[in-house]
Amino acid sequence: MRAQRAGRQMYGGRLTYAVLIVFTAGSLFPLIWTAIAASRTNTRLAQTPPPFWFGGNLFKNLQIAWTDANMGTALLNTTIVAGSIAAGTVFFSTLAGFAFAKLRFRFKNLLLVLVIGTMMVPPQLSVVPLYMMVAKLSWTDQLQAVILPTLVSAFGVFFMRQYLVEALPTELVEAARVDGASSWRVVWHIVFPVARPAMAVLGMLTFVMAWNDFFWPIIALTQNGSPTVQVALTGLGRGYIPDQSVIMAGALLGTLPLLLAFVLFGRQIVGGIMQGAVKG
Repeated sequence: MRAQRAGRQMYGGRLTYAVLIVFTAGSLFPLIWTAIAASRTNTRLAQTPPPFWFGGNLFKNLQIAWTDANMGTALLNTTIVAGSIAAGTVFFSTLAGFAFAKLRFRFKNLLLVLVIGTMMVPPQLSVVPLYMMVAKLSWTDQLQAVILPTLVSAFGVFFMRQYLVEALPTELVEAARVDGASSWRVVWHIVFPVARPAMAVLGMLTFVMAWNDFFWPIIALTQNGSPTVQVALTGLGRGYIPDQSVIMAGALLGTLPLLLAFVLFGRQIVGGIMQGAVKG
């Protein structure tokens, strides 16, 4: 009986589907509205009631946004920045999380508290000293000014530490030590495979956050130098009356790569999450 129940397929009722449809529609509405606004003219968007269906100016507005915002360079720069930050955060956070979870060293708990405590400091407080350091290194308007300060995050360290405490058996690490494995070999052959589901989740979250980051890039970068997507979008629709349709077209161009990445790698990410959630 227990085996039959375990193998039985579960189905949702009508209420479940209704709730899922409502939440899906609410989640997709901002994206659909962005596409509708990008396909209209600025004059039509200012009218009441606003349009609720697509117009015929989508490709024209996309071309204007692509040219005026130098969107090709901005997308390339943002891909480099977000990819580098995500890779660095996953790598260093996994190493630090493993150290806090399984290694023994002095003042470990105190250092962990200090790392977590940095999450409570508003990022605005560090802008002035960080910009002074970047200017002293002559990194202003260069991508490394955005990448290097965020290669590791306190949230990533805490996230990986909490995961490895439960997912990585201490006996496995000790057995590898007895067999003569070095610290790097333990990390490469044991820690990374065990932490792969959490690394996928942290990488996805970090990539999205880095892609949408606006506060620090607008300070460190310029629109005419090496802008990211968010910095490039600030130059759209300028004038006495901002062209909202062109602004929405630029926002749509900046959102499409994230949607494409989720379509291509969403199954692997969800599979990694489910693999980490299933206990044998």
